[in-house]
Amino acid sequence: MAAGLRLLGRSFQQLSNLSNVSASRLPVCASLRCQHSQPSSHEEKSRLETGQAKTLMDIGTRRIFTSDHDIFRESARRFFQQEVVPYHSEWEKAGEVSRELWEKAGQQGLLGTSIPEEHGGIGGDILSSAVVWEEQMYVNCTGPGFSLHSDIVMPYISRYGSKSQIEKYIPQMAAGKWIGAIAMTEPGAGSDLQGVRTNAKKDGSDWILNGSKVFITNGWLSDVVIVVAVTNREARTPAHGISLFLVDNGTKGFIKGKKLEKIGLKAQDTAELFFEDVRLPADALLGQENRGFYYLMAELPQERLLIADMALASCEFMFEETRNYVKQRKAFGKTIAHLQTVQHKLAEMKTQICVGRTFVDNCLQLHSERCLDSSTASMAKYWASELQNTVATQGVQLHGGWGYMWEYPIAKAYVDSRVQPIYGGTNEIMKELIARDIVKDK
Repeated sequence: MAAGLRLLGRSFQQLSNLSNVSASRLPVCASLRCQHSQPSSHEEKSRLETGQAKTLMDIGTRRIFTSDHDIFRESARRFFQQEVVPYHSEWEKAGEVSRELWEKAGQQGLLGTSIPEEHGGIGGDILSSAVVWEEQMYVNCTGPGFSLHSDIVMPYISRYGSKSQIEKYIPQMAAGKWIGAIAMTEPGAGSDLQGVRTNAKKDGSDWILNGSKVFITNGWLSDVVIVVAVTNREARTPAHGISLFLVDNGTKGFIKGKKLEKIGLKAQDTAELFFEDVRLPADALLGQENRGFYYLMAELPQERLLIADMALASCEFMFEETRNYVKQRKAFGKTIAHLQTVQHKLAEMKTQICVGRTFVDNCLQLHSERCLDSSTASMAKYWASELQNTVATQGVQLHGGWGYMWEYPIAKAYVDSRVQPIYGGTNEIMKELIARDIVKDK
């Protein structure tokens, strides 16, 4: 299986079958292996920006992407429309998506997209990952926790894991057979990671892990969890005494609590996790002892960029959903799209979204060049998630009473948007990080 996952020809053949892409166009997908694939100058000039396109979700727009990404996007879009949309309501009732979906996503090359091929991933660039993030938001289905699995959990293992850890986890995770989660948040420690109380103590060559975590995405379905724990209480600062551990499902003492009932993200499994004298071998340590906080700080910009891009994609979806609704809904003998107040509100929404898209795309470009810093990523997360909530509120308002009905997509988008300013570090913390960079002495 691991060897098969490393052969992109198989993945992209399946992708082409899914999207009916002609065989003659398949070879261009090979550029997804390139970490720095850039559009040609001719292609840059010919691609429309979001605001110039017929809709905000058109394929073939935005200068940061290439025609290779467009083909990948066609495939991802077809996958979400065919394999996710028809079943999402069932998953909302169940509080989780099916494991079968995860394996289908793995078969289509949608998991571990930007993880190096030599590690068992697909070997694409971060813009290919962004395609998957965006296409999931374009169908308004927040249940599948693909982005956290592929672009938060897997990179930790790929970048800091040992050879044996990489070989054990990455191929299985890319195949969707193992689902990953990361356990940072605790009942008493949210955005402040230095307040972590979960701890691991040495016992010979083993570690004994104790503590609890809460609000863990993919927690219920998880097969492997990266656990943030204190390993040195005597360190000069809490940041110098944190380590990361890989804990497999089924390990004695690892207990999954109930699936948490949330106001939104109904189909996304979120759970409490408990660790009661969990004995871990030495090779369960991810990276170096007491270096965990530094790994977390290094990886958080990508997590915050991911949240920002998904927020903007949600804005684009909500705008198009609202535009279509007001063009059909009639009041006073004509569609409400003819009312000047509605037209002006749409103009404001589109302008704000296009401004936000330009900034987030710039951040994506910076990150693809490994130049995105923490402050800029924090700006993107803060701005985009606030905008998402603004657009959601305006979209519901323009739908009127129907916008408050669960059967309407705008209602689901509204409740799903509310968590965005909270997780990945609250927006209040984002402002602190941005401000520190402003006032510090250079």
